[in-house]
Amino acid sequence: MSRIGKKPINIPEEVEIKIDKDNIIVKGKLGELSQKFDNTSVKLRMEDNRLTVIPISNSNENRAKYGLYRSLINNMVIGVSSGFSKTLKIVGVGFRASKKGNDLEILAGYSNPVIVNPLQGISFDVPDNTTIVVRGIDKQVVGEMAAKIRSIREPEPYKGKGIKYSDEVIRRKVGKAAITTGI
Repeated sequence: MSRIGKKPINIPEEVEIKIDKDNIIVKGKLGELSQKFDNTSVKLRMEDNRLTVIPISNSNENRAKYGLYRSLINNMVIGVSSGFSKTLKIVGVGFRASKKGNDLEILAGYSNPVIVNPLQGISFDVPDNTTIVVRGIDKQVVGEMAAKIRSIREPEPYKGKGIKYSDEVIRRKVGKAAITTGI
């Protein structure tokens, strides 16, 4: 059995959950999210501000799905109550970011600036020239948008220049000038 799936989801006071036949809708102070689920594999039970996901049978497929649905629903509850964010750092001489309306303009060593349009429900924050914060209520969309920004100029291993996640560690390689031949 899934250890994650066994845990009940605590629902904060400001979050409202509505369960249809095969759809769950979560509303909170930051917005509303919905997710379809397989009602032939799992059951959802609400009691005292706690939501429990229960597998219908003990098959491998159902046991795998109930941990997945528990994580998806928990991320929805966290998203509508407090939201998600990813922070990216820009490293390199002349590399910088700025906000133009809702869009993000990134100078990353190309001849023209790269304009990034936000996906629905995403907002950008640029506290300084080298930091980008991607915010939203859907964890998957926030991660997707951050990965799209990172792919503009991925960090390279020799000087570490590029766009990286703030908690990412770039494994650095030694350049050819540091290699001694021993002759």
